[in-house]
Amino acid sequence: MKNTKTKKLLNFLYLSFVFFIALSFNGCSKQKLNANEIVNKAIKTHGGKLFNSSKISFDFRDKHYTVKRQNGLYELTREFIDKKGNKIKDILNNNSFVRLINNKQADITDKKKNAFSNSVNSVIYFALLPYGLNGNAVHKVLLGEVNVEGKYYYKIKVSFSQNGGGEDFNDVFIYWINKDNYTMDYLAYLYHVNSGGTRFRKAVNKRNINGIIFSDCLNYGNEDVSYNIENFDKDLEKGNLKLISEINLKNISVIKL
Repeated sequence: MKNTKTKKLLNFLYLSFVFFIALSFNGCSKQKLNANEIVNKAIKTHGGKLFNSSKISFDFRDKHYTVKRQNGLYELTREFIDKKGNKIKDILNNNSFVRLINNKQADITDKKKNAFSNSVNSVIYFALLPYGLNGNAVHKVLLGEVNVEGKYYYKIKVSFSQNGGGEDFNDVFIYWINKDNYTMDYLAYLYHVNSGGTRFRKAVNKRNINGIIFSDCLNYGNEDVSYNIENFDKDLEKGNLKLISEINLKNISVIKL
């Protein structure tokens, strides 16, 4: 009789121990991620280390862009034909900005250098997102988890320090990152240049080019600078957004270095 009771007690203790371990592992598996961890997973999903060791090129509207990064060095270029028929090439690297007109270096003011640099950098920055969201001046906050068009997303707010955040450091961004596969499917931002406004972009036509994910975007607008960009996902669901343009990347090439 005692042996039976002892066996039952041992079985109960064993099952309790197994149940405790299962709960512990289940709790670990459901441990919530913070904003930095989510962004890191998204960057890895979209291309990871390839962003820092490759030459990427694409066409956007009437201009050709390239970005080359290797061993901490970068070179961004933009090429196009201006209204006068001149061949323009802008070159931005770690140290300087140069504009070539018909293969000859142009003498331009510092103000124009700054404007052209920002223009080149901006197009490439958006094209390669979420790469770039781990800079020292970037601040990320997880706003929560939401359902957008039938899928679940981490909703992350990004702002910038004035020191190192560039001229547009006071712009604010929201990113919706898919909980299942960590793709960045939507983004919104509040900008202040040219009287300001807000934008919301929905990623479409995702494709993997030699290890890096690229997307085209449907671009929705709202010129009210007081509009809370955190509400864009709700207005998308309600059908309240106005499509103002499409952002299409063409002739994409990725060469691993």
